[in-house]
Amino acid sequence: MKERDAAFWKEALNDEMDSIMGNNTWELVDLPPGCKPIKCKFLFKRKRRVDGSIEKHKVRLVAKGFTQKHGIDYFDTYSPVARIATIRLLIAIAAINKLVIHQMDVKTAFLNGELDEEIYMEQPEGFIMPGHENKVCRLRKSLYGLKQAPKQWHQKFDQVVLAFGFKINESDKCAYIKFDGKGNGVIICLYVDDMLIFGTDLEQVQLTKRFLSSQFEMKDMGQADVILGIQIVRDEGSITLTQSHYIEKVLNRFNHLNCAPVSTPLDSSIELVKNTGNPVSQLEYSRLIGCLMYAMTCTRPDIALAIGKLSRFTINPSELHWFAIRRVLKYLKKTINYGLCYSGYPSVLEGFSDASWIVKDQNHASTSGWIFTLAGGAISWASKKQTLMAGSTMESEFIALASASKEAEWLRELLHEIPLWPKPVARSLSIVIVEATLARAYSQMYNGKSGHIGET
Repeated sequence: MKERDAAFWKEALNDEMDSIMGNNTWELVDLPPGCKPIKCKFLFKRKRRVDGSIEKHKVRLVAKGFTQKHGIDYFDTYSPVARIATIRLLIAIAAINKLVIHQMDVKTAFLNGELDEEIYMEQPEGFIMPGHENKVCRLRKSLYGLKQAPKQWHQKFDQVVLAFGFKINESDKCAYIKFDGKGNGVIICLYVDDMLIFGTDLEQVQLTKRFLSSQFEMKDMGQADVILGIQIVRDEGSITLTQSHYIEKVLNRFNHLNCAPVSTPLDSSIELVKNTGNPVSQLEYSRLIGCLMYAMTCTRPDIALAIGKLSRFTINPSELHWFAIRRVLKYLKKTINYGLCYSGYPSVLEGFSDASWIVKDQNHASTSGWIFTLAGGAISWASKKQTLMAGSTMESEFIALASASKEAEWLRELLHEIPLWPKPVARSLSIVIVEATLARAYSQMYNGKSGHIGET
């Protein structure tokens, strides 16, 4: 309150308390004998736009949920969120079908969940009720910081949208679908309190917005432009996902904004081995890996192999590992504007699988890699070290293929429940593996081992 923007903090503080009191989050009662109230505190944060400018001042009253005891004041703590792959798949479908994409934000999402347990909390600092200083807050609804708050919010949202006629996609419990017999409707994709609304026309989207605003305190953000730090750019029918602002922020944070760019993220001639000496800036290395993993997971499959390898040395990095990870930053500097572009064509889901050659390294494990594309852009990918010890290169290819097949089955089931996707959905998706594997398999069939290959 001594800062220059104290007036903004005070306004945000009052808005938070008005939301809490208007929602009947608690009632003041005497503390029952034998009960110990949990404490709370205020969190102050400046929310910024992708360009770094301040969007607003945000204050949250947070319960100190780490003092809760399992089986007494909380039980289950799960909270599903939409997979990033689901968001990308829906955006690809939006490019194919020219869907309207809007975005909404739930202002006080966790305050909507209704509690099943008896939880007592101390009155917040600065807002102790005069004449009731010795009383505590008996929580009726969930509060940020409580262990069960995310679960209660998700259950509340489920109840509300299902009552309005939406259906849950069983492959991703955070995708809600509502279509009429004429093929008009909307799809809601929920990620905690951020949601994307995909509609066949603007009228369907506006109808959904009005309903949600009547049930929750919502912020209408109009046409979607940023979700989870990912920019959504529409241009002449195509949709592009990019994280250029995020990557620029990472480069600036780790002092590589003015580095010399390179054309590849990994130098294949350098062998990455375990460090037998003391770690070099281990904490900073871990932070950098985490930042790069988020970019890799969201929009940059081109660095998946490099980050997958470098993340294996997070506990004890050496100068060699730092040299390799700096190369990734230099590559991102050169490709900062790269993104995933969904042009809408081809409207076919394709999958590609591959595996590295068997090499005599320290663990003798190959690396599996697969990627699925739709509407001209990647929607799902992975690069992982295999957990099984393959006896040959061909066997490692089949291990990678098995892993890709699991993702293919999940994508098939996800698409099956989306009315916009043509039916029937093929039972098996086309997965292309390297010709060497097929050639080896055929050669074994011709050598009298067709029974074994057929069983495989």
